[in-house]
Amino acid sequence: MHKPVVIVTGASKGIGLAVTKHLIREFGAHVIAISRSRTPELVQLDRSAPNNLEIIECDVTDEKRFSEVIIHAAHRHHGLDGLILNAGTLDPMTRIGDDTPLSQWRAHFEVNFFTLITAIREVLPFLRKSSRGGRIVFVSSGAATKGTAGWGPYNASKAAMNSLCRTLGEEEPDVTSVAIRPGMVDTDMQVKLRLIGADSMSSQDHEKFIKVHSEGKLVKPEDCGYVIAALSLKAPKSMSGAFVSWDSDECAPFRKGGDGSSGV
Repeated sequence: MHKPVVIVTGASKGIGLAVTKHLIREFGAHVIAISRSRTPELVQLDRSAPNNLEIIECDVTDEKRFSEVIIHAAHRHHGLDGLILNAGTLDPMTRIGDDTPLSQWRAHFEVNFFTLITAIREVLPFLRKSSRGGRIVFVSSGAATKGTAGWGPYNASKAAMNSLCRTLGEEEPDVTSVAIRPGMVDTDMQVKLRLIGADSMSSQDHEKFIKVHSEGKLVKPEDCGYVIAALSLKAPKSMSGAFVSWDSDECAPFRKGGDGSSGV
């Protein structure tokens, strides 16, 4: 059986980089890593696993190029088995009643929502034919249901992401779609929240992020990343359309060691 082929967006750092490493090292997958730039960490990974990683620089909001990249990759590898939609932005952090230009809300949705549709439309024909069973994993957030003050665009876009996942679960019986909450992960986003989050967030919410960091309780990208990688290859149809937390009982079989094996 051929190596599973998985596309990962936003693969250059943070959760995306951790997912890419796991897919290659733990699951023996071939990863098509799509990101706006090549970070030193992604380049180093490429050097260590040149036959399992393909790096493509692409701004996912460039609809034409993004579509072409996906289609060409799928044909080059004679199909696709998984898609991990990880690329996203927090900007702008703003309250609904602020005078933030609507154009900034639209730009946010271009990244966090409309690019999802571009990717999904292109991969579906290939995922439907996957001999392994095609899967899509949406990297979502607890903000999709909580609605943190000062995160208007982000809350709304992640809620829309979850809705898209649920709809796919109803429309695509041959493709398993799962949205996952990775938790408060030790990434650049957390650094930004600690530095400037107080400008738009409530003091209580901002202090929570400060405290979690100071107490060393942030989730490691490698931990939630393993679950995301595993779901992209093993999520059962019974989970299709669901929104789950990486540390939930539902995801226990997909945490490292949870199923007794890291192979596919």
